[in-house]
Amino acid sequence: MSESEIDWYGPDAATLGDRILAAREAAGMTQAQLARRVGIKKATLVGWEEDLSEPRANRMSMMAGVLNVSIMWLMTGEGEGMDGPQGDNTPQNLADVLRELRMLRSEIRTSSERAARLEKRLVALIDEPVA
Repeated sequence: MSESEIDWYGPDAATLGDRILAAREAAGMTQAQLARRVGIKKATLVGWEEDLSEPRANRMSMMAGVLNVSIMWLMTGEGEGMDGPQGDNTPQNLADVLRELRMLRSEIRTSSERAARLEKRLVALIDEPVA
């Protein structure tokens, strides 16, 4: 099967999250930008892209409009959407690399803060007097 015959975003090859991510990147939007346009928190969008949760119909409709794809394509990979990966998915210039690095640093900082909160809770539980 040649690369042009592969159904990159069909139900057997991609998830809803994969299609949201691909359409967002093709639209040149960050997670924060798409979340703001759809009226949700960035964490909600991250959950959708990571297939941890799914959008309700009204948000799916809004997202399809913003990303210029059909709702059917978002849900199943069939219909008006994208044919395959856009380009070779490598950064085209140093600004792209810098933007991605800054996003990664932000995610690491958030994870580190979460780990510190969990550690604090665990220490508090360990130090509780046994009744």
